[in-house]
Amino acid sequence: MIRFHNLHKSFGSQHVLSGVNLEIAAGSISAIIGRSGAGKSCLLKLIIGLLRPEQGEIWVDGIDVCSLRGRALNEVRSRFGMLFQGGALFDSLSVYDNVAFPLREKTRLNETTIRAKVHERLVQVGLTGADDKFPSELSGGMRKRVALARALISEPEILLFDEPTTGLDPIRVNAIHQLIHDLHATLRFTAIIVSHEIPEIFSVATHVAMLHAGRIVATGTADEIQASPNPVVQQFIQGRSEGPIEAN
Repeated sequence: MIRFHNLHKSFGSQHVLSGVNLEIAAGSISAIIGRSGAGKSCLLKLIIGLLRPEQGEIWVDGIDVCSLRGRALNEVRSRFGMLFQGGALFDSLSVYDNVAFPLREKTRLNETTIRAKVHERLVQVGLTGADDKFPSELSGGMRKRVALARALISEPEILLFDEPTTGLDPIRVNAIHQLIHDLHATLRFTAIIVSHEIPEIFSVATHVAMLHAGRIVATGTADEIQASPNPVVQQFIQGRSEGPIEAN
């Protein structure tokens, strides 16, 4: 469904992506792992056109997103949902209004229909009865669940997760990963998860790619990545300070 071809992206003199090649299968849960600052979140922004590469292509079902502008780009974007790092909830809005926001902004659905859709999503993420609460009244895990409900409210074909478990304790990390797994089994979206939660991410991802030094250095199933002979991969997933990756 999604293919990155020879993707290059720089910020000033800093080369973040230096020829990324990667394929994401339709219906998969694909994780992109790597060190902080490796360019993982940058890839997600490139997919939906928030950033533009200096070189390369991103194909979504045969359409090169990098060549699109205006209405054509927005049509492709409508196929995506995104769970931002930290959740990015509106502090002044209730849980209900946060989840309803995309429908109110981008559709002409009446409030009765919106309410039914919001309640359905809140039930799916385990937040029945939380409609009137505000983000400040929620735990970190609950805020992630609200953000996930909002990302799903428009029924996207493709869901992007930018570090969905940042700041959570190990129990909540596993709970969010299990929720993603369960929702994927029901809704069958294609998921791309940017993460450095090792080894927890291996329990939810059907496919894993490691980004290092601007390139994809390994791809495979979770088991294949954990058994990879690549010393870069092994140093990262084992968290060793010594190896080809500089610990700085």
